[in-house]
Amino acid sequence: MNERSFTMGAVIMAESSTKGEHTRQEILQSAYPLFLENGFHGTSMRQIAQGAGIAVGGIYNHFASKDEIFMTVLSDRHPIFDILPALNAAAGQDIESFVRDAATKVVEVVKDRPDFLNLMFIELVEFNARHVPELFETFFPQALTFVQRFFDGRQELRPIPIPVLLRAFLGLFFSYVMTDILMGDRMPPDMEKTSLVHFVDIFLHGILAEGNRS
Repeated sequence: MNERSFTMGAVIMAESSTKGEHTRQEILQSAYPLFLENGFHGTSMRQIAQGAGIAVGGIYNHFASKDEIFMTVLSDRHPIFDILPALNAAAGQDIESFVRDAATKVVEVVKDRPDFLNLMFIELVEFNARHVPELFETFFPQALTFVQRFFDGRQELRPIPIPVLLRAFLGLFFSYVMTDILMGDRMPPDMEKTSLVHFVDIFLHGILAEGNRS
């Protein structure tokens, strides 16, 4: 093969790769709102193909199954991957100010993602959280950076395992966002303004008065 032929072949391969990636993204962009609106089982491959502007068979050049499409959507769009940079940007001179800043950042990010509940509902109800372990393996190493900052010598903490501390933090403030969506406008306005403050206090100190803590 001469140099000209090699160069032309490389250009063709690059163009093919670019076109293939473009089609792959079109499939994902088509599937995402369909999953949110109809759920996984309520979305057909024909609908996805129609939205992507390709034949149904063309999908299988990029994805082996609808399940693989959903897992890719979940991995690409899951709010946790927006939350991690926000957590790692949290600042504070002591544990309390650090946690308050981190909690505020989590809530701001998740509130900007109204699809959050839809994605998690589909994953929990239709898949029994089958994809969660794979997501966990991806985000946990990155989340460790955030959790280890609890132990940087600012204040002494109880001997809580790091995975449990992370789970407690994310669980509490995810539940704050979800309950805020469900009942936020039914809360008294002054209580709504201070609810996140109380959530942070519960995370840091529990619900027992100081003299009653064991």
